[in-house]
Amino acid sequence: MTQCAAQVPVEPRRLPSDSLHFFKERLKTGKERLYRRYDEGVPVTCLVRELSELIDAVLRDVWTLHLSESSAAALVAVGGYGRRELHPASDIDILILIEDASAPSLIESIEHLLTLLWDLGLEIGHSVRTVEECARAAADDVTIMTNLLEARWLAGSETLFQQMRVATGPDRLWDSERFFAAKTQEQRARWLKYGDTAYNLEPNIKENPGGLRDIQTIAWVAKRHFGAETLHELVDHGFLTESEHQTLIDGQTLLWRIRFALHRLAGRHEDRLLFDHQLTLARQFGFSDGENNLAVEQFMQQYYRTVQELNQLNEMLLQLFGEAIRLHDDLGPPVPINKRFQSRCGYLEVTSPSVFQRTPIALLEVFHILQTHPELQGVRASTIRLIRENRHRIDDAFRADLRARSLFMEILREPSGLTHALRRMSRYGVLPAYIPAFANIVGRMQYDLLHVYTVDEHTLMLIRNLRRFVIPEYDEELPLCSALARRIPKLELLYLAGLFHDIAKGRSGDHSLLGAREAWDFCRHHGLSDFDSRLVSWLVEHHLVMSMTAQRKDISDPEVIQSFAALIGDQTRLDYLYLLTVADARATNPGRWNSWLDALLRELYYSARRALLRGLDNPQAQDELIAQKQAESLRLVARHGIKADACQALWQRFNHDFFIYNSPDEIAWQTRRILEAGAVDRPVVDIRPITARGGSEIFIYSRNRDNLFARTTAALDQMGLSVMDARVMTTSDGMVVNSYQVLDQGGTLLNNPARLSEVREQLAARLTEPSQARIQVTRTPSRRHRHFPIETRVCFSVDEPNQRTIMRLTTLDRPGLLAEVGAVFEQCGIRLQNAKIATVGAEVDDVFFITTAEETPITCEQVLSCLRREIHDRLEASHSV
Repeated sequence: MTQCAAQVPVEPRRLPSDSLHFFKERLKTGKERLYRRYDEGVPVTCLVRELSELIDAVLRDVWTLHLSESSAAALVAVGGYGRRELHPASDIDILILIEDASAPSLIESIEHLLTLLWDLGLEIGHSVRTVEECARAAADDVTIMTNLLEARWLAGSETLFQQMRVATGPDRLWDSERFFAAKTQEQRARWLKYGDTAYNLEPNIKENPGGLRDIQTIAWVAKRHFGAETLHELVDHGFLTESEHQTLIDGQTLLWRIRFALHRLAGRHEDRLLFDHQLTLARQFGFSDGENNLAVEQFMQQYYRTVQELNQLNEMLLQLFGEAIRLHDDLGPPVPINKRFQSRCGYLEVTSPSVFQRTPIALLEVFHILQTHPELQGVRASTIRLIRENRHRIDDAFRADLRARSLFMEILREPSGLTHALRRMSRYGVLPAYIPAFANIVGRMQYDLLHVYTVDEHTLMLIRNLRRFVIPEYDEELPLCSALARRIPKLELLYLAGLFHDIAKGRSGDHSLLGAREAWDFCRHHGLSDFDSRLVSWLVEHHLVMSMTAQRKDISDPEVIQSFAALIGDQTRLDYLYLLTVADARATNPGRWNSWLDALLRELYYSARRALLRGLDNPQAQDELIAQKQAESLRLVARHGIKADACQALWQRFNHDFFIYNSPDEIAWQTRRILEAGAVDRPVVDIRPITARGGSEIFIYSRNRDNLFARTTAALDQMGLSVMDARVMTTSDGMVVNSYQVLDQGGTLLNNPARLSEVREQLAARLTEPSQARIQVTRTPSRRHRHFPIETRVCFSVDEPNQRTIMRLTTLDRPGLLAEVGAVFEQCGIRLQNAKIATVGAEVDDVFFITTAEETPITCEQVLSCLRREIHDRLEASHSV
């Protein structure tokens, strides 16, 4: 790789009269040279310094244009610019020190100077202060103090600069202990702001945990306390080993390379790794698509693994700093725990540096002790270092050791501390070492909008969710899950299923099947019985079945429930699978978990449980089901003074689907609304804010008309409502009975009176428009979605028991999608009976239950081909607009 070249040329000159044009050209030429050198492979550590030197030269020349050598002022670089760490679009932070704030000619000259800098297009962040003002501002604000800590003289009075350094020194302001406390608190607040995880889909490479700001925090504390000018001085002070220092520098270099390329690519200050840039950066960094791993996934895995390492070093160093700065290395006597471990200052440490060498099993014992000693705050930094240095001892012989296998199972069975134990095991590299398959998913991301965490982080979040089911303080969160978790026979089997459910992601083949085999081998190796091992393996193999059934099939169909129950087989498996499914869904994308999905999975659970109790060889007859629902519905409407005769007369106009696919509560409410409306000339629109299905139900009763479904869904979409389920029926006398389960923005229910009124009025207005009125959704599509080129696919199957055709549509999510599909149905003479709407990240996976106009299945291949082509062409055309 090319080494750093000579300094950026600084041309001594008499500055031309057209200084604006001159400086602009100079900056343009300088940046173009830097970009060429970047493309040639010059280390980014050289480039950020060269850019700083280019800006130094320009600022010094601009300074001489406006201020004389005798001016009582100084030009000072602060912040990242003061550190000589400038990237193409970094802010250029400067301090202009002045001796007298009341000198009008000096202030005027400074104003002219700043105007020229802004005219040059430089991102200048500036302050103009006296030495006394600097001291006062720094005393009140640790951020200002931190900026001044990086101060570097550029031009003007060096005397003023030195006075400022003295006035803001640690003996005057922010002594080491106070500064350390403020910076650690600041870091904690920043981490919380960014979700307390380094594994965001579009991470901020500067501010996220493990990002550049964490390295800077280390450097600031070291500089304030030790006067350290470089990170390597931490090796000299005994806080870092040479190997750890190299890891820190390598990590910083990678993040600098990404940031340099990101600024160049975006053409502006941008520290977020947005989807807009990830694909391009992956190619620039030399990655290419593999059979099971996209280039962008490889690039992001490198990033995530790097920030994980940096996060560990930050944790370790700040703990060591705390001992030196707060405790002044007076740690007090250790409190013995056993022969290998002791407690010191509330942290667990080894009794001897050779513990792991003599007794490798202690690498697991660390985490079990933390579980059984909740008074411990964590692992002492010196012991974290020893774990990192000795984790190579976890080899095949270690994994075959009965003591290791027993201890690992003890960790899983311990009634408290499991989540923290597994997180620490993962963070310190012990979990990937003990379960080699887990190493493959560390930092592995999936390039979609559904999975908001890397696979390893998602797995640990899932286990955290499972643990919450048995913690009393969370009983009200998901009561059914809490009740089931307390009655299942062995919780450790559930945790094992969670640990292995996605462990084969990124490999060739079905990850569920591959993971099931991994789980079986692990369970047998750890002494579990055939029965328990089969259960864990079965859960891993089928961990997606329940969510797929709930979201893609009509779970009001008795045939669907019977088939699902037959797959499950018994109540124990159903309980385990339900708990795993809920925890998985909430760990995949917490923002996507909502009352609708909660109710959907709960409904499937109860339906399957009833089928299992009735017996798999004794399925419920359709006539019996309809009779039960009608009887319950009559009981509900009677509370409102509605007679059974009126209901029976109305129901004569309905087909059996109305009763099969609606609950008694829905049947009763819709029946009551129709009977109360009487003869209708205009569409009846009503809304139930909260339903047992977990959504808000919008009910429409109207005479049949063209494009009713398309017009309705377009109106709902335009108002920002998400349709989760649609049930469409036409009565024998030509009336339409439609119901839509919807959620408002952010997955919330429609329970605000003003919002309810707005939706009701706008929907009624849209449905009374002339049939030829244009159907349009003008809502702006998501920025993120355009980066996922999802092909539109349409496939058909026949639902023979219910005499209908099932159409499955996979395509890119966009505003107005359902309206487009509805318009095609209308154009082709297709009758929609029911729809299951599922959006998985950027991908729509919707299921439509359709028939001919005569309510028979669509069996003609020519008609199906025509329908497929019309939908494909229409959606692709709308996507390209």
